[in-house]
Amino acid sequence: MQRYARVTAGVFAMAAVLLLSLASGVAPMFAGEPSIRTEPNASEVGIWKAYAPRGVKGELNNYDPIGLIGGALIHADCSLNWRDPDNGKLYCFSSAASLLSFQDWPKANSRKASDALERMRKENPQY
Repeated sequence: MQRYARVTAGVFAMAAVLLLSLASGVAPMFAGEPSIRTEPNASEVGIWKAYAPRGVKGELNNYDPIGLIGGALIHADCSLNWRDPDNGKLYCFSSAASLLSFQDWPKANSRKASDALERMRKENPQY
């Protein structure tokens, strides 16, 4: 019974400290934080596109290398990229999963993607 009384008293003490801190001005600290509800355009807020470089030219016409290997033309904005330390070439990716998959075998994947893009260009020169 005595142990139960100590636990209950501790809970009430923590609640009292919380209420006093809220009443004394901790809540106004968050008042300046903008609400997501005031910014309905998701491309301007949030973590989804924190950085998308403009004018960056990557290898493979900014197509995702893993997409090319799979036979798909997936354009990437270079917000996710990898630079080959040996030759300095920049590769752009449409997703983190694609980047991580590419990094397992970067030389083989870059060669396969280049070959796939060349095949696609032979079939349709606009690529």
